[in-house]
Amino acid sequence: PLLSCSGVDVSYDKVQILFGVDLDVEQGEIIALLGTNGAGKSTLLKAVSGLVDPHGGTILFGGVDITHESAVDTAKRGIVQVPGGKAVFPTLTVAEHFRAGCWLYDKDDPAEIAARTAQVLEMFPRLTERWDQMAGNLSGGEQQQLALGMAFVAKPRLLIIDELSLGLAPAIVAQLLDIVRQIHAEGATIILVEQSVNVALTIATRAYFMEKGEVRFSGPTAELLERDDILRSEFLQGASDGMSANAVAVTKAPAFFDRPVLEVNGLTRRFGGITAVRDVSFTLHEGQILGLIGPNGAGKTTIFDLISGHLPNDGGRIALNGIDVTEWGPDRRAAIGLGRSFQDARIFPSLTVSENIALGLERHIDVTDHVSALFATPAMRESEADVAYTVDDLIELIGLQAYRDKFVSELSTGSRRIVDLAMSIAPDPMVLLLDEPSSGIAQRETEALGPLLRRIRQETGCAMLIIEHDMPLIMSLSDEIIALELGAVVLQGQVDEVMNDPQVISSYLGGDISTIERSGGKKVSETSQTATLNGQAPR
Repeated sequence: PLLSCSGVDVSYDKVQILFGVDLDVEQGEIIALLGTNGAGKSTLLKAVSGLVDPHGGTILFGGVDITHESAVDTAKRGIVQVPGGKAVFPTLTVAEHFRAGCWLYDKDDPAEIAARTAQVLEMFPRLTERWDQMAGNLSGGEQQQLALGMAFVAKPRLLIIDELSLGLAPAIVAQLLDIVRQIHAEGATIILVEQSVNVALTIATRAYFMEKGEVRFSGPTAELLERDDILRSEFLQGASDGMSANAVAVTKAPAFFDRPVLEVNGLTRRFGGITAVRDVSFTLHEGQILGLIGPNGAGKTTIFDLISGHLPNDGGRIALNGIDVTEWGPDRRAAIGLGRSFQDARIFPSLTVSENIALGLERHIDVTDHVSALFATPAMRESEADVAYTVDDLIELIGLQAYRDKFVSELSTGSRRIVDLAMSIAPDPMVLLLDEPSSGIAQRETEALGPLLRRIRQETGCAMLIIEHDMPLIMSLSDEIIALELGAVVLQGQVDEVMNDPQVISSYLGGDISTIERSGGKKVSETSQTATLNGQAPR
């Protein structure tokens, strides 16, 4: 094998993460590394790359023991890793990233560097347009393109990609998979970490599946789809308890949507000479779930930042429950019932899961003065007991019992997303903005997320505005969908109407159905599949 891991053990302080992991990767192979949230996938990749030092086992690369080598030494051997989530330097320009990505080259061969850089720019023409812009101003898809581009110019022998599809639109995922295939065709061996088995199936023929720091399965990727004993929901199982078909039908009744709770009129936002959001208008009614889709860079998260008060708008008005909040800050908007999650799960790493959720209940605490806290008055004790009771309820609802006393810094990306969701619903919001709730969550967790969100809607009556790239999830959840492109609304309507629109298909869905159907819930309609694959929509 090009890479051979044998009995690898890794710990962070006194917490052991990997337990005797064995993994072999042949020269020229593409394998998928899958697993539940917190299974240790990223930790294994860090051990291979020299970012963490194993305390047991051996790692061989090309027959050489690299178990305790540094990240610099492993990079010089040709091991290149694209980390999940944050893979770029926000304060460096695109041009500076490519110069940094060539640090392993012989500087006496500028022609080789220029040729490979030009090849990347041909693959990703968007990066040419952004050449002198800082990476922090790029969309999520553009940042992932930049990260893959840097990996490509480094001429990897082993390319490790952590969460390729994280936060990306289906069309962008399909494009990135094509680039991965090109890198593989040039001789690179590839390890791909993916939460979606469906996406992994499009590129890898063999897979390893990890759970709780151990390898539970190795073999053909297709066999995983038949293994319900492995691909099960850890966090969210039972989320749909009590959700009968009649209950769902009641919550979807049109009469439920009479009263508007969020009104957006002519919303506009510019960054320098770029108009990120252009005259966007829509209304969200009580109890309604409204999906927000569009390519990366379409302005979806910027709209959330404007609605929640984290960015000032350059035009338009925002009303919550009939109150004009356009000039209000985020704290005042939250105080009257606006809840919001973030793409990168902005929670406190030095606090435990239960402490983070308790912070979300701040506006429901009746006694907040320091004197009552100092003397532990009966009113203060009662208030704290109420908070503890609610925290217990939320932890049970979300399925976080095993993690309640763990520090958030110890959790995986997907686990933090679950905690972020619990914090978002803790204040009992009237309007809940969810920014890619399935991002970083394992496939079966995503399939259980839909029933959970419907249950939250049923029990709280809150309206939801959801950004999501998982098409089966957003289609099964939404009462209506808004499609965006270049900061403007392309179409708003019923799910089937939007998903069969030629412009939505061409700009957002792309042609690879496997990347669209990331989870196994409601499938994309046959009409949109046929239109996409037959090329009826202009590309």
